[in-house]
Amino acid sequence: MDLGKTSCRSSLRVGGREVRATTAAGTRGLADAEGGPAAFRAIERIIAGIDGAPTGLTVAVGAAGAWSAPTAAVELADRLVELPGVAAVAVASDAVTAHVGALGGHPGVVLTLGTGVVATVVGTGGELVRIDGWGPFLGDEGGGAWIGSAGLRAALRAFDGRGPHTVLAAEAVEEYGVPLTELPYVLGRHDNPPLLTARFAPVVAAAADTDAVAADIMTTAVGHLTATVHAAAEHCDLDPVPCAIIGGLTNLGAPLLNPLDIAIARRVQRREPLGAPIDGAALLALDTATAVEKLVIRRDNY
Repeated sequence: MDLGKTSCRSSLRVGGREVRATTAAGTRGLADAEGGPAAFRAIERIIAGIDGAPTGLTVAVGAAGAWSAPTAAVELADRLVELPGVAAVAVASDAVTAHVGALGGHPGVVLTLGTGVVATVVGTGGELVRIDGWGPFLGDEGGGAWIGSAGLRAALRAFDGRGPHTVLAAEAVEEYGVPLTELPYVLGRHDNPPLLTARFAPVVAAAADTDAVAADIMTTAVGHLTATVHAAAEHCDLDPVPCAIIGGLTNLGAPLLNPLDIAIARRVQRREPLGAPIDGAALLALDTATAVEKLVIRRDNY
């Protein structure tokens, strides 16, 4: 299971073959006061939804918040192993399962690009270090919310005459369906402003070929991401350092990834992701010898 705050994905696998998959709403992260009980209830419902009386299940979970709330992660594992039909449990942070899914349980760097940005690095000793991931106010530099916000700021500077002309001004009106003067109101009333500003990131990337302001934003974003990857690589004792890039922002394609690949090539060796976070959870269910094993909480009834 890939148990995030936005969504919860589950995959029932028999002999390595997926026979059932579900997607439901996510839950509060384990660091939340009610996050542990909410996670347990969500997982309990998924198991109860399996046709027939399940027996001998190994339940592997990548849970948001497990990294910052290890006590809650232990408590979740202790409760899950008591469920009927469950023989074994593996609980880890969703950052760990994402890393394992991308690099197959081997050391290296995984850069996750979405609304925010975080790089996770695992060395040969099995320690996990996180770089950035500090949220939209203090970090996440070069991510979707950062690019989108930079584009909207540039649009408003052009509107005021404080900055150069840019097509992003007209594009912002088109994207959000309101005059530029109403953007602060729209963002201020939204329950997730970073997600809303991240919507503008693909617009900025698409304009970068012909608009100097958009091109400068993308160049700056690549600079931030390069610094994040290089900082992460310093924590890995491999040379070169394997590096996979995952997340929804990779859909921006060449305007972001081509210059980023060039910038990080001297320090890391880019690898295509082997799988998704849910695949990382599946691997941890079976393999107790990955590089991240010390980061996995295991319980069993054997």
